[in-house]
Amino acid sequence: MGYTEPEPAGDERMTILLGVDTGGTYTDAVLIRDDTDVIASAKSLTTRADLALGIGSAVRAVLAEADVAPGEIALASLSTTLATNALVEGQGGRVGLVYIGFDARDLDSHGLKEALKGDPVITLSGGHDHAGGQAAPLDEAALRAWLEEDQGVSAYAVAAQFATRNAAHELRAAEVIRQVTGRPVSASHHLSSKLNGPKRALTAVLNARLIGMTHKLIGRAEDILREIGLSAPLMVVRGDGALISSQKAKERPIETILSGPAASIVGARWMTGRDHALVSDIGGTTTDIALLRDGQPQIDPAGAQVGPYRTMVEAVAMRTTGLGGDSEVHFRSEGLAGGVTLGPRRVLPMSLIAREAPEVVLPALDRQLRAVMPGDYDGQFVRAVPGGDTAGLSARDQAVFDRIGPQTHPLDRLLSTRVEYLSIQRLVARGLVQLSGVTPSDASHVLGLLDAWDREAAAIGLALMGRRRTGAGEPLARAPEDMAKIIIDQLTAQTSQALLTAAFAEEIDPYSGAPAELAGHELLRRGLRRAGGLVKIEACLDVAVIGLGASAATYYPAVGEALKCDVILPEHAAVANAIGAVVGRITMRRSGTITAPSEGVFRVHFTAGPQDFHSEDDALLALETWLCDSARAEVEESGSDTVQVSSHRDIKRARSEAREIFIEAVISVEATGRPRVARE
Repeated sequence: MGYTEPEPAGDERMTILLGVDTGGTYTDAVLIRDDTDVIASAKSLTTRADLALGIGSAVRAVLAEADVAPGEIALASLSTTLATNALVEGQGGRVGLVYIGFDARDLDSHGLKEALKGDPVITLSGGHDHAGGQAAPLDEAALRAWLEEDQGVSAYAVAAQFATRNAAHELRAAEVIRQVTGRPVSASHHLSSKLNGPKRALTAVLNARLIGMTHKLIGRAEDILREIGLSAPLMVVRGDGALISSQKAKERPIETILSGPAASIVGARWMTGRDHALVSDIGGTTTDIALLRDGQPQIDPAGAQVGPYRTMVEAVAMRTTGLGGDSEVHFRSEGLAGGVTLGPRRVLPMSLIAREAPEVVLPALDRQLRAVMPGDYDGQFVRAVPGGDTAGLSARDQAVFDRIGPQTHPLDRLLSTRVEYLSIQRLVARGLVQLSGVTPSDASHVLGLLDAWDREAAAIGLALMGRRRTGAGEPLARAPEDMAKIIIDQLTAQTSQALLTAAFAEEIDPYSGAPAELAGHELLRRGLRRAGGLVKIEACLDVAVIGLGASAATYYPAVGEALKCDVILPEHAAVANAIGAVVGRITMRRSGTITAPSEGVFRVHFTAGPQDFHSEDDALLALETWLCDSARAEVEESGSDTVQVSSHRDIKRARSEAREIFIEAVISVEATGRPRVARE
């Protein structure tokens, strides 16, 4: 039985809720009765080429296990690591940025240039000032000329200077883009009401990059659920753990980054009832860590950060690292002892690709093992992801992609020159091909901790990696079992480092120094080992860790020993994300600003444009009413008919000559409600 907050009295009939989570390796489905009991759960391999196939397989399996008819499902909800993994792995569609009113040098701010990755951008005159007045006319002619050149993109992002004070130029540019290209457009003011144009532009770029992938996933998921016979509404988990309608998720996929991790926090709280704990969810691609404090996940005030990107998306304060069961294992040659590092990229485990393409993988592994010297690409395979968008590929990259075709290839036989390996990396970044190699999942097969796939292929892959020479000229490992232990020990070390970094970052009374540096400090390492000497130091992680994910029971007991802390492994830890996906609430947060361009004038910055009032109370009431109405409407539109709304006013004043002067006011509104469930 799980823990849940009491809900208002309502319909007393039993309801059955379906939660689904698409992870990097597995897709999970769970059925929950009356918000209190897990009655069935099931797993299916995630089908990267078409995620809906894995969703359909998991849903059919969980319905069969519980003997529940599709028509009995009152609500379905989906959490997904798709957006998170795409950003961590640098994947997504090609986008075009329309940058209005900024200097081209601003592209270097907040990682915007890196996020564009060479995708087309145009800097236009236009934009507004801090008071919402037009700084310069929008250069619509230049925009139309640029669009008519056909930039070969899947979506556009638009960011204008001070668009949160006046969105007119963003709205007009978006309208022109739709007229000329028909492509989806992400306008920055729709994604955040805060200032900081370059950061809003980054958020819009990432949203545009994800639109095609997310729209395809959700649309296919809806199709497959209807095919199975479900008529219940579909919700999607947002990055702050709240639920939104599937239509909203299609329009604003950036809001679903950290969707899977946020669902895991909600699920952890529901399963354990714990008020204070570090929640660590290990998946195939990432490990996601967040703090539960007073029973609530902490919201990141600076915006969600995933991999190298700091966005303006409101999300759980989650530290996401590229470390999971399917993380790529890299040989580390420096130092006499050598070693390995893991991640941040996910690759297909060798044991899995050998099961799916044994006629290619096993002979190639045998050939490589018989070679006298280890090869640079031993144990690596590549295959295309069907249905990928190849628009904008260079001639060389397109040629390599065409050569891959529908088959699986040993990488050493596919590449004709070393330069082509760079093409493979770019194709992986675009999500057009998958690489396979040695992973912790393979090490677990060799050690007998897993038996899902091909252990023989995993053993050969680890033997190939163990042949690599260290700085002392010795092989890294003389047996597959030894190589497997090196990999698992490294997973324990990197997980421990990530947990310590998160703990230092969340300290109420912070230490001086960067959290990552403190987590790796020699004194702390000695304290965790209880190292003796003239100075005795003891250390531990003084908070429980709730371990989630299918492999948590495999890896986290060793993490608990390393950190000298309690590790809680809930009964349904393997499907925590799917549980969290369906026990959450619909929540919409909105904020707006009032400025004072001159004495006695109170300017309310509505989306449609600024409006001046001559009374502070009238301005506050107008903005608060508009925010409450729009937040309530969005919650109702997303599927709730019992909405609660709260608001908060933050008014800044200054004293001058014994009187108070109004400077600025920010009103924040939150509307929340449980999703409406389907009834027969």
